[in-house]
Amino acid sequence: MLALSAAVCAGFTVAEDGYAMYREAVASVSLSDRIQEIQAREGYTELEDLPETYRNAVVSVEDHRFYEHIGVDFIAIGRAIVSDIRAGRFVEGGSTITQQLAKNLYFSQEKKMERKIAEVFLAFDLERNYSKDEILELYVNSIYFGDGYDNVGQASVGYFRKKPSEMTEYESTLLAGIPNAPSRYAPTKHPDLAHQRQKQVLRRMEACGYYTQEEAETVAAQMVAMAP
Repeated sequence: MLALSAAVCAGFTVAEDGYAMYREAVASVSLSDRIQEIQAREGYTELEDLPETYRNAVVSVEDHRFYEHIGVDFIAIGRAIVSDIRAGRFVEGGSTITQQLAKNLYFSQEKKMERKIAEVFLAFDLERNYSKDEILELYVNSIYFGDGYDNVGQASVGYFRKKPSEMTEYESTLLAGIPNAPSRYAPTKHPDLAHQRQKQVLRRMEACGYYTQEEAETVAAQMVAMAP
């Protein structure tokens, strides 16, 4: 009983600290101002100028219930908790696209429970004030793609010498996999690993119903030249 009480108290303390972190973040720079900073970056690309294949690939591999949840995916969180308990350490966070955007806007990559709680509060703010499409647009314009590219527009031009709207299915699915581990999957540095990651993206798209197995294999068989 004492152990349970201690755990509950610790949980409340973490929640309070996370809420305080969230309040401090939005007090330092408002959410609208932070978003304007993202929108002002070179290479910022509106969602309508991104290929449908790229948008579907991102949702499939990052957060396939994105258009259904309220900013937090409790199913994914439950799965992540089980994985963390089995591993005996913090290995999976269950973060949604909205939570990842929240992290990119305000927080570091440090894996701390307080930061995860702060992300949740900010995710709810984002979902209240912006549409799903606006959130997805901001997300792909605030993630790192390796080789110094800070958004999808910079990455498309840098890797393929193309505007994002001109990306092929192969290029779109390749690019969608890179932000998971940019130093590992940057195609100019590790093309084999990038291609392996792309296959994971294609399998997720197949599982989500965007591709048949044959269509996914056709895309995977294509090759593109990386810009020097």
